[in-house]
Amino acid sequence: MKLNLRHRVFLLVGAATVGIVPGALSAGTTSPKPNILLVLSDDHSAPHVGCYGNREIKTPNLDRFAAAGIRLDRAYVGCPQCVPSRATYMTGRSPVGIQMTRFSAPLPAEVVTFPELLRAKGYFTGICGRTFHLDGTTTSAASVQAMHDKHGLRTFSKRVDFLRVSSQKAALGEMRQFLDQAPEGAPFFLWVNFNDPHRPLDERAIPQPHDPARLTLPAHYPDTRLVREDFARYYDEISRMDGVFGGVLAELEQRGLGTNTLVVFIGDNGASQLRGKGTLYEFGVHVPWLMRWPGVIKAGSASSSLISGEDLAPTLLEAAGLPAPKSMTGRSFLKMLRNEPWEPRKYVFAERGAHSSALPKNSAAFDLGRCVVGTRYKLIYNALWQLPYSPVDFSSTPFWKELGELNADRKLSPELSRIYFSPTRPMFELYDLQNDPAEMKNLADKPELAAVEAELKDVLQEWMILERDYLPLPGGRKAK
Repeated sequence: MKLNLRHRVFLLVGAATVGIVPGALSAGTTSPKPNILLVLSDDHSAPHVGCYGNREIKTPNLDRFAAAGIRLDRAYVGCPQCVPSRATYMTGRSPVGIQMTRFSAPLPAEVVTFPELLRAKGYFTGICGRTFHLDGTTTSAASVQAMHDKHGLRTFSKRVDFLRVSSQKAALGEMRQFLDQAPEGAPFFLWVNFNDPHRPLDERAIPQPHDPARLTLPAHYPDTRLVREDFARYYDEISRMDGVFGGVLAELEQRGLGTNTLVVFIGDNGASQLRGKGTLYEFGVHVPWLMRWPGVIKAGSASSSLISGEDLAPTLLEAAGLPAPKSMTGRSFLKMLRNEPWEPRKYVFAERGAHSSALPKNSAAFDLGRCVVGTRYKLIYNALWQLPYSPVDFSSTPFWKELGELNADRKLSPELSRIYFSPTRPMFELYDLQNDPAEMKNLADKPELAAVEAELKDVLQEWMILERDYLPLPGGRKAK
């Protein structure tokens, strides 16, 4: 693989700084710089962790973890899909800005990730667990895979010191291998990827499954037996993942690494559930985000400030004592973590593009949308408003097929029929997240909110221009 000059410099510096004798990392070999452990769940919306006020889901390890650190209540991904969202986390930039809106695209070699910057300053870096998604999707046609190899588009074996791609089940063992290989005296960065709760949803994922009949369904859910059973299995997979997360934390403690390690837990994007993954609604872009850093982050704290997936990279770099490159559009919130005065965001943004490698036959496979979220209101811009809603990853499930039949027989409420089975969608959707968190009442074109809608269109348009977005601009206030 050919590397550009910038990557060669990073690798040479990294090799010089971490080229010392490896040894099992333990408390006696910690560095003054914090170790950093990033853990991502797969397809996981914010309300589905106990510490976010959900009393029905079983997540004891995540709840204890949150009690020892901070819970971010308004964290948003850059995209409600795995690949672009993870690219945003790694680069501190939007998927649009780094040409990562096509799901199967490998991260361009010239786009630098924050682990590379850490590596250049002495960090031992690694990735393990479920596929991390940024070397091109492994489910593409063989011809696409061959093209990736032909042009040297897979770059992550050169970006980190340790790379294992397997599964959630193997993640803990791979973490131990990584820590055993870490050089003495060097800080580390490790990115652990989980499978759960990605579909397909397993039956009996945990010994004591959630009871479908006892669960409180989200406000935008039809209440049927099949819907409840599917939702319960989603909870079960989150609980199974919670158990693996507990093992990851225990490994840190057993090695005496808990005190000097900044641990971050985030969902990679929203749940593959109704109006979730693949959509710009809250279930698609609003994710759980928890952080623990003993002695720095106040235990049991929470923040309602807007946080973007772009903000992860500059925040972790600053925590390690490194400046963020000017190319990063994310904003560090380290001052907030340290309980120091800081200026929070007024807006966060997200995009929706192609999904997987399927042909554009429905909105699940291909959609073009953008959204901006403010402190109270949210605007969604559906550029392909002519396409009806089609769910990502579960259009063939029994419960979705049943909902289609109920709709055809006019047995769904008019409200649910409208949001799931309308032949077209509005070009613009405006929601008051304070009074309508379920996003059921579209306020676009309401005269009393004309100024709010125009402001959000202005803000979104500015972002699209600065990011060199290829979509038509949404328009805003007319020039006087």
